[in-house]
Amino acid sequence: MSQTEGARLFREAWIAGVRRHFPGEPKAGYVTPWDGTPQWEREAAGSVYAQIRHFVEVSDGATARLSREQKGRYVATCWTAQMFKHFGDPKPAYVADWPDLPEWQRETDADIFEAVERSLG
Repeated sequence: MSQTEGARLFREAWIAGVRRHFPGEPKAGYVTPWDGTPQWEREAAGSVYAQIRHFVEVSDGATARLSREQKGRYVATCWTAQMFKHFGDPKPAYVADWPDLPEWQRETDADIFEAVERSLG
């Protein structure tokens, strides 16, 4: 799968996770389809997809034994690095540490990791 296809997979997993875990009606930006996603966000999604893919590959699939929390933390940390890359002074919510993320976002991040894992199987 190309990095662009991986970025789309990432975005689709994000949207599915938001729809599954977000309490109430999510903000429109949370569920914007790929074609409406800003370029910086597409690039960030592609980078994080590549990091997850590489992590799964170099562990020979042993990432399947990680807990959902460990998987979600990995996605969140990779995403935070992208926020610092794309924004000189990101909003605190964009770079919040794992314990400060809302439950719906932690669950969605874990879903993203697992979606990438499944795509590599």
